[in-house]
Amino acid sequence: MSGSARRGGGLLVAGTTSDAGKSVVTAGICRWLVRQGVKVAPFKGQNMSLNSFVTREGAEIGRAQAMQAQAARVEPSALMNPVLLKPGSDRSSQVVLMGKPVGELSARGYHGGRQRELFEPVMACLEELRGTYDAVICEGAGSPAEINLRRTDIVNMGIARAARLPVLVVGDIDRGGVFAQFFGTTALLAPEDQELIAGYLVNKFRGDVTLLEPGLDMLLGLTGRRTFGVLPYAHGLGIDEEDGLRVSLRGAVRESVVAPPFGEDVLRVAVCAVPLMSNFTDVDALAAEPGVVVRFVDRAEELVDADLVVVPGTRGTVRALGWLRERGLADAIGRRAAAGLPVLGICGGFQALGERIEDDVESKAGEVEGLGLLPVRVRFAPGKTLARPVGEALGERVEGYEIHHGVAEVLGGEPFLDGCRVGSVWGTHWHGSLESDAFRRAFLRDVAAAAGRRFVPAPDTSFGSLREEQLDRLGDLIEEHADTDALLRLIDQGPPAGLPFIAPGAP
Repeated sequence: MSGSARRGGGLLVAGTTSDAGKSVVTAGICRWLVRQGVKVAPFKGQNMSLNSFVTREGAEIGRAQAMQAQAARVEPSALMNPVLLKPGSDRSSQVVLMGKPVGELSARGYHGGRQRELFEPVMACLEELRGTYDAVICEGAGSPAEINLRRTDIVNMGIARAARLPVLVVGDIDRGGVFAQFFGTTALLAPEDQELIAGYLVNKFRGDVTLLEPGLDMLLGLTGRRTFGVLPYAHGLGIDEEDGLRVSLRGAVRESVVAPPFGEDVLRVAVCAVPLMSNFTDVDALAAEPGVVVRFVDRAEELVDADLVVVPGTRGTVRALGWLRERGLADAIGRRAAAGLPVLGICGGFQALGERIEDDVESKAGEVEGLGLLPVRVRFAPGKTLARPVGEALGERVEGYEIHHGVAEVLGGEPFLDGCRVGSVWGTHWHGSLESDAFRRAFLRDVAAAAGRRFVPAPDTSFGSLREEQLDRLGDLIEEHADTDALLRLIDQGPPAGLPFIAPGAP
């Protein structure tokens, strides 16, 4: 099939729930379209996530949109995720607009008025993309039937109605109740919104699809809307998700047998699951290595058999420090360092390993004592560092990205990227550094030597190639299990005419 979507065509991928599969379906559609010769871009008007990425122009966007851009084979841009919310507590988030932080708001303050103010800039970004690309595949957030939030919606039916986008609703059948979810989602929408619900896509189906078909026929009879495909359950598929601990290649390792080591030993990596953990996707590249076992931990005894302990990024460095101390993890990490066993701190984790933190910005706690494992002092600045650095470490070229308010003063140790190394303790603000294959291998060789393991990194693991293979598998799922001709008509022609109203609807 050759691509024929008109210039400016589009589709909104909504979900019956969070984690229904919107992100991966959006990425899969983008990869399928670009393979058909369609110039396509992803879009998410508003994203809530602690997993973010820095574009080449220095804008911060959600990592899911960056990976969807990779699926579409285009450069990520702030246009693709104009509003990013980064939670700092259960009730407040930092608001990032067009890649730059513009303030901290409570949930009530945001939904009480500020969110609606962002509708025009969000729509301007969508229209700019639609004027540049043949098709824009938009991802919704949560459920489009959040009727308490509909008035201020700028990510689901709000943009669908404004841009006259057809909506494909994705449901995760592996959780059960998918027919009720499809029907209920549609029936809770206002008539003007229901006119845009073109149909459904079943995700994560296991078994014989012919057993499901009578239900799909009944759903068509009840709603007047067809199902555009049934995607089978596939292990190890995913892209960098918004939050939670089910991310990309680490997920693949956890769901399947860990690849056998290239050398004699495996290497065990324990990642401290600190509060407000951000960019934990940094460890995906470790999990992609044959023989590397990655797990997230929250108890001191779980560090005992680890060959490497990672203290990852966090949106709350001071809060993470308190958590590490309360759980005995701080003392366990200190004992490891004294014994010469490897510890790696990334971004907030790097800051926590230092001597002292002055924070009048993030936690407003003032001066706080760090773990004292690295000769580093950190002062939090109102402005955020957003950068895409390139450098060298362990004799290898390294690329990364920086997202932090903390400014580190390195007072000693051996230089390591922008941070330092003391014995077997490393620290850096650079996210994504472990995706540089040659550097990752050199780092793992050092870790194995310090840990006394006969682990040897495989010489040919390419994290970039593994990502591409994963995105191709997502594209294959769409191509093989969805009605792609019908999807292309939706993208090209918009919502079908004459879709029936399902009572009771909403005001």
